[in-house]
Amino acid sequence: MRQKKGILVVLMAVVMFQWFYFAPVSVQAETEGDMLVARFFANKEITLSAEAKELQFARFRFNSGYNFSYPDAVRGIYLTGHSAGGSRFERLVNLLNDTELNSMVIDIKDDHGNLTFKPDEDSPYYDIAQNYISDPAAMMQTLEENDIYPIARIVVFKDSVLAKERPDLSFKENGRVWTNNRDEAFVNPFMKEVWEYNVEIAKEAIEMGFMEIQFDYVRFPEGFERRDEELAYSEGDYADSELGNVKKRVEAVSNFVEYAKNELHNYGVDISVDIFGYAVTVEETPGIGQNFSRISEHVDVISSMIYPSHWTTHFGIDVPDREPYRLVDAYSKLENEVLEKLEDPPTSRPWIQDFSAPWLYSGATFVYDAPQVEAQILALNENGINEFLLWNSGNTYSEGVDYTPLN
Repeated sequence: MRQKKGILVVLMAVVMFQWFYFAPVSVQAETEGDMLVARFFANKEITLSAEAKELQFARFRFNSGYNFSYPDAVRGIYLTGHSAGGSRFERLVNLLNDTELNSMVIDIKDDHGNLTFKPDEDSPYYDIAQNYISDPAAMMQTLEENDIYPIARIVVFKDSVLAKERPDLSFKENGRVWTNNRDEAFVNPFMKEVWEYNVEIAKEAIEMGFMEIQFDYVRFPEGFERRDEELAYSEGDYADSELGNVKKRVEAVSNFVEYAKNELHNYGVDISVDIFGYAVTVEETPGIGQNFSRISEHVDVISSMIYPSHWTTHFGIDVPDREPYRLVDAYSKLENEVLEKLEDPPTSRPWIQDFSAPWLYSGATFVYDAPQVEAQILALNENGINEFLLWNSGNTYSEGVDYTPLN
């Protein structure tokens, strides 16, 4: 996939040269054996070798001034804005330096809808920003110096801040912005203004130096199929569609991902999306609007949240939380089957569990530590999935983990 993008970059460079210095140009590119041929006008052409493992073209991207490279395989951890901008940051950098971990997913737009850093005062996002990361440049420099691959997490449709500021972009109940049982508000995936709002934030993250944009909460609220006829909201451009409610939601969510990918294409960054693990087990999720295959078609990386604590007995495992290897092994086999059907599948990089789940137990809690984390990684690796992200909401990660158990 990255090799194809490299070829495209070279073609873009040639086209730009032709356009600026000569005249408008018509280009046709096609493969001839193991060569790529680009033809200009009727009598000019350029031929490029297309040997996959030998081409190492630099990708055109926004020049942030930092120098990051994609690791052999992303093995990452999650950081809140507080952690990235506070004293815990140094300890987490040391964790990566002392282990096979190499990447950080950092909140740039958090679960409330706030930016985690202060942009310029003339930015339209200044008023929603918190100063959690007080010196973004210093943070990025530290990541660069320690060869840590930076991924910007942007929470999209769960956004209490925007919902409060713009109720017309949210869901209403009895004239007020609707919130779930955790007092969280969502904005409306049908509204393209919301799409633009989040993609512009992604551009801010790219300009900070992030190499990848990870969109989270790319969905409707959980259980929306039970309230889609009760809440008041606009269906935007989908209002006149003949599709049923479930299909409309799938279209809106999938179309947002495609829109974001297209809008950010020229920046040269990778695009990833977090998705419910169970989305791979069904054609489409009835309430939240996630279709695993549709979303996967428009991203570079798909990150299923496959925490054992979050599963039912779907794979025939009575208590999945107690059997992390079996759960992840069963999931990985199914995901591989689904992705193999795609013409150009994305990289699989699941979120795995590095936390205990006391809410599942009336007695003693089954504790997650190094063996349980390693079991999940081993199951992924044995199924050919070499990338993963560790989730711990408090950013406290197990010690003594072998993150490359097959090596």
